[in-house]
Amino acid sequence: MAAVAKNLRAEAEDGEPQQNAVPGLESQRWQIENGEDGRERPLRAGESWFLVEQRWYKQWEVYVQGGDKDSSTFPGCVSNAKLFEDEVNWHLKKGLVEGEDYVLLPAAAWHYLVSWYGLKHGQPPIERKVVELRGICKVEVYPVELLLVQHSDMETPHTAQFSHTDSIDRVLRTAREQFLVSPQEETRLWVRNAEGSFERLCNTRVTVLDAALKSGQLVVMETRSKDGTWPSKQPRAVSATSKEDENFQGQPGICGLTNLGNTCFMNSALQCLSNVPQLTEYFLKNRYLEELNFCNPLGMKGEIAEAYADLVKQAWSGHHRSIVPNVFKTKVGHFASQFLGYQQHDSQELLSFLLDGLHEDLNRVKKKEYVELCDAAGRPDHEVAQEAWQNHKRRNDSVIVDTFHGLFKSTLVCPDCGNVSVTFDPFCYLSVPLPVSHKRVMEVFFVSMDPRRKPEQHRLVVPKKGKISDLCVALAKHTGVSPERMMVADVFSHRFYKIYQLEESLSSILDRDDIFIYEVSGRSSITENTKEDVVLPIYLRERTPARDYNNSYYGLMLFGHPLLVSVPRDRLSWDALYHILLYRLSRYVTKPSSDDEDDGDEKDTEGKNGIPKPGNGGAAGSAQDPVPEQAGPSSGVAGGSRALADNSPGPSHWPQRARRKHLFTLQTVNSNGTSDRSNLNEDTQAQPYIAIDWEPEMKKRYYDEVEAEGYVKHECVRYVLKKAPVRLQECIELFTTVETLEKENPWYCPSCKQHQLATKKLDLWALPETLIIHLKRFSYTKFSREKLDTLVEFPIRDLDFSEFVIKPQNESAPELYKYDLIAVSNHYGGMRDGHYTTFACNKDSGQWHYFDDNSVSPVTENQIESKAAYVLFYQRQDVARRLQPKPQQGSSDPPESPACDSPPKPELMDIN
Repeated sequence: MAAVAKNLRAEAEDGEPQQNAVPGLESQRWQIENGEDGRERPLRAGESWFLVEQRWYKQWEVYVQGGDKDSSTFPGCVSNAKLFEDEVNWHLKKGLVEGEDYVLLPAAAWHYLVSWYGLKHGQPPIERKVVELRGICKVEVYPVELLLVQHSDMETPHTAQFSHTDSIDRVLRTAREQFLVSPQEETRLWVRNAEGSFERLCNTRVTVLDAALKSGQLVVMETRSKDGTWPSKQPRAVSATSKEDENFQGQPGICGLTNLGNTCFMNSALQCLSNVPQLTEYFLKNRYLEELNFCNPLGMKGEIAEAYADLVKQAWSGHHRSIVPNVFKTKVGHFASQFLGYQQHDSQELLSFLLDGLHEDLNRVKKKEYVELCDAAGRPDHEVAQEAWQNHKRRNDSVIVDTFHGLFKSTLVCPDCGNVSVTFDPFCYLSVPLPVSHKRVMEVFFVSMDPRRKPEQHRLVVPKKGKISDLCVALAKHTGVSPERMMVADVFSHRFYKIYQLEESLSSILDRDDIFIYEVSGRSSITENTKEDVVLPIYLRERTPARDYNNSYYGLMLFGHPLLVSVPRDRLSWDALYHILLYRLSRYVTKPSSDDEDDGDEKDTEGKNGIPKPGNGGAAGSAQDPVPEQAGPSSGVAGGSRALADNSPGPSHWPQRARRKHLFTLQTVNSNGTSDRSNLNEDTQAQPYIAIDWEPEMKKRYYDEVEAEGYVKHECVRYVLKKAPVRLQECIELFTTVETLEKENPWYCPSCKQHQLATKKLDLWALPETLIIHLKRFSYTKFSREKLDTLVEFPIRDLDFSEFVIKPQNESAPELYKYDLIAVSNHYGGMRDGHYTTFACNKDSGQWHYFDDNSVSPVTENQIESKAAYVLFYQRQDVARRLQPKPQQGSSDPPESPACDSPPKPELMDIN
């Protein structure tokens, strides 16, 4: 029987039905029903089955079972007429049921029947695919019918059928073929959902079933415009200016980016990345479309890559003077909340996020396997390096890895047991430190005890890690005043923000702080814990009658510069203090004449107003104290009295204030100068602060504000302290220098079984095609943040890394270690109010341009190097030569690019 079936199959394959080729009826029945290609065999995904009308098939069964070839039950040609709605479009009727309306036959059985009986003229065969849905194979009788339209013509749909297992890419290819789209044009699909809105079909690798497409849905094919934009993204209201720009044709890549509000950091990073030739070509030639990774949990569902691709295509279309990156900004903020809003950020931080996001969105590894990191354990470096790179590529394989990733060698040495750990780690950019000076320049104001001298501004050079005492020593060299006779204070908003101790660190003082150094008395007693002088902090306040609330601070406003005044302990009476302060203010406070004084006998005032006589209170002194001139510079405090609260009398020890009216009144206050301490139940040992309270009329009459604010500049201020420039190679050397780990980041030694402050050394093993060098200009400490404005000298061409790469080198290919500059991200200004711009070399013209948001202008090479250089982009010379367009035969050689020339290179990074 098997031999007979084989012969019948061979006869059936001849095509046209011939009487002598038709097997016997029993053989026919067996072949169609029970043979290995009969209808009883199981379904296999991907194969074709055919529908046969149930009525015709039943008639055929009766005919073959009768055994008479000449019987009147002969079915005639195969006919499926009752399965079609009409005989024009040949659409299958809806709601057909297997076993009632039709039977299914595998392809071989169908072809046998057609070869034996023929197919009714004009009828198409009803071929359907076997699909596997959720592990079950079934014949897809009703495929999905989609209405395909173009974005430019939504009124003319084209109906096309697709299997549930067809990919969206097939839908796209069908649409491109239907609408005659050229291979060079980029297209994408949208689908209209039940609500009437449109959704992007981003992932073209998913099936029609996974995309939840249903029959009758409208699928729109959109074609990218020549200017790099998508028609769906263009605003409906087009301005007159943009209409004028419709026909603009400029140099591709010479396109500005609009500042959306503190987004210059983003614009700078984008311009740098856009001018990396191989990355830009990757997007312009649509190679990214095949590598979009929509299922990577570490990625951004391809959205960052697509948003960046849109920017690149617009910038390099040559049809824009500038573009608005608002869609890209929105995407970045969505996936990285730190970039939400319109605060200023760091271009290098944005660049780091973008490179990582592009890598994960374009990662060719769809399912990352677990890889265990291995230590060298005494193996040769080249073997460990190769293993590390292969492990890295098993999880990370993208155009970003191909272009920007290199390899470090990291060596850790335990200080206790000497255990050495060697690992090789990938990197995307080098963050190199700048050589930091151990000196620091500080500006201070020196306030002499001599009231006739104005405050002096000094510029001092001190150790960066020094103490307050070092600041006093440096000032002593300029003033001749002993450091022991100085007190240092931070003045803010007319009050003392902090009074420093000599042993405190200078790092707690910020460059923006207003530092005053006061000269005080140097007298001290023999007894260590007893001081002859008291240093009093003095504030100036003006009474504001309109807001005078029962002597509370709301009616008093601080003004002017506070003072630190030395007062002999034996003169702590209010009246004596009044005269001492009047003397200290004599440069800008006019001394009243005797006619201006209120009536009253000074001698009687002492007793009448309760100023204690010697021996009657916690402090001695009276109106009989020496005249102010005698209480001037000779008055002071001992050098050891900088701890102001030590042994100084609290408010309870102070005599009552004199009620006799002078130019001003005195009041004990808190350290803010805002509360009357005599009304508070405070610690009696707390340091007293004294406020000089002025009535507005008295202040206007006797206080010279212009003179009070006056100061002079010491000759040292005129000197400009120049910082010597450093070479980029010095920064790289510093990067590879041995360092000891910080306490916050110890290393766990597997030999000692404990965390150790090991020594660490980083070496360069393999360098990428494009090397990003981040100059660490911003310094952060516990107390301060500063920007280093050191000029770093970096070469435009021939940056040679051969002396830094420790991997055995290929001496026959020196270009593998030489780099040319292609872009620079600049930062101007300080920590809080900086601005970012870009220098970049155009990959097509070789011309350098300066990108300042939406402004672009050509520049020369000698303009590129500056103190603002922050992130440098270098391209390896062999890559530059490989990317150069080859000259046509008979044409002259193209001009050399300022930053793009060198010989061919292997496609993969050579690790060994």
